[in-house]
Amino acid sequence: MENLKSGSDVLFILLGAIMVLAMHAGFAFLELGTVRKKSQVNALVKILSDFSISTVAYFFIGYGIAYGVNFMGSAAQLVEKSGFELVKFFFLLTFAAAVPAIVSGGIAERAKFNPQIAATFLLVGFVYPFFEGIAWNEHYGIQAWLKANTGETFHDFAGSVVVHAVGGWIGLMAVLLLGARTGRYKDGRINAHPPSSIPFLALGAWILSVGWFGFNVMSAQTIDKISGLVAVNSLMAMAGGTIVALVLGRNDPGFVHNGPLAGLVAVCAGSDIMHPVGALVTGGVAGALFVVMFTVTQNRWKIDDVLGVWPLHGLCGAWGGIAAGIFGVKSMGGLGGVTFSAQLAGTAMGITVAVVGGLLVYGTLKAMFGIRLDAEQEFEGSDLSIHKIGATPEREANW
Repeated sequence: MENLKSGSDVLFILLGAIMVLAMHAGFAFLELGTVRKKSQVNALVKILSDFSISTVAYFFIGYGIAYGVNFMGSAAQLVEKSGFELVKFFFLLTFAAAVPAIVSGGIAERAKFNPQIAATFLLVGFVYPFFEGIAWNEHYGIQAWLKANTGETFHDFAGSVVVHAVGGWIGLMAVLLLGARTGRYKDGRINAHPPSSIPFLALGAWILSVGWFGFNVMSAQTIDKISGLVAVNSLMAMAGGTIVALVLGRNDPGFVHNGPLAGLVAVCAGSDIMHPVGALVTGGVAGALFVVMFTVTQNRWKIDDVLGVWPLHGLCGAWGGIAAGIFGVKSMGGLGGVTFSAQLAGTAMGITVAVVGGLLVYGTLKAMFGIRLDAEQEFEGSDLSIHKIGATPEREANW
């Protein structure tokens, strides 16, 4: 029975890892559909390259920082208990690699390629696992301190704050250091850069939405802890985010397809403890937050965050961390085990780590190597400037 249990756990978390790995195709196509045509190839190459660099950084450095585990022993040692620790690494790697995938959407169309690869290594190797270890492995006694002072530890079941808020706030720092795309804001006017492909944008959103049920449900990590509540809460938050984004976004397809993502980002933290109605409200608020703050960010504050990663992941992720402390308590129909003050403190801590880490990584790279394409390269497009081929290479075909 013990062998059957360990084997089942390995299969369970492996399937989760595969589902979240598939979500990275969603990141790629969401970015591909949103950017202009001359940056589509770059979107695809960045996501795959970032994931591969993340794998190396997390395997050799990041996972050890977060969990105190290394894989330098013999293969015989690694396959103990059917290799559960290995597939757990794989599963959590897909979460870690989401951070540079999130950042990628914000800095699209004008960022240099090699400095971004270096940033990915530093973020996944050091910045992300630092906070991951605090939230999910009780490092530095911070969770114990929160328990003593607020009554409960910081609860983030599937990463509203650990993954999404951290990725979104790092992305904001990178966007601010890069500056807006050339011509985006000129002579007091806002020049629109419409999405290149709504079908690809929609495909990316659908891939992410489907994979999210692995992201959330499989965060139980062992088969005996699986909960149908997590699945239904994810579904309700997805629906809530979509409906509110549809209404407030006035049928705009960009808002409609980011609405479910906003809801799913927000419900990650409390998906295991909320009542489904609480999850629906959490998702609806997130959908509204994305529509309103994307518009404010782009048009009023003139921050050229191409995919809106700060409102989508940074703000909706932070809302999710706080919402778990509202709708997760028993008086609101939840299972309890959370307090509002602990959730607020943990969320603020995640944002602080992201802001400081993002400024350090991107500020240092900017000072040492530069992080932005020059004006001519940006005008030509990152596809031709970096990869020497476009998504539909008419020039090469005609030549």
